[in-house]
Amino acid sequence: MRKSYLVENIRCEGCANSIKKSLAPYFDFVEVDLTKMPRIVTVDLKNNEDEEKFKEILISLGYPLVDQELSTAAALGAKAKSFVSCAVGKFTLDKGE
Repeated sequence: MRKSYLVENIRCEGCANSIKKSLAPYFDFVEVDLTKMPRIVTVDLKNNEDEEKFKEILISLGYPLVDQELSTAAALGAKAKSFVSCAVGKFTLDKGE
């Protein structure tokens, strides 16, 4: 089933690249829509475990869901992680990987 989520901290193509590369091994379809705010990430899910894996990967990259409740410290940590993920995504995007 294809499902879309509103996601925080996605700013650019570098962020989208990091997200796609991290989700690709687990999901057949991954799309990041950079035309709307907040950004929308769409994936194909097979079950509830897929949804949990999706959320786990995003939060590890610093991209929590809009409706995900985080403490102030966790939200700041996610923002910091997203800067690193973005930089890595830009670097690999520029390299054509």
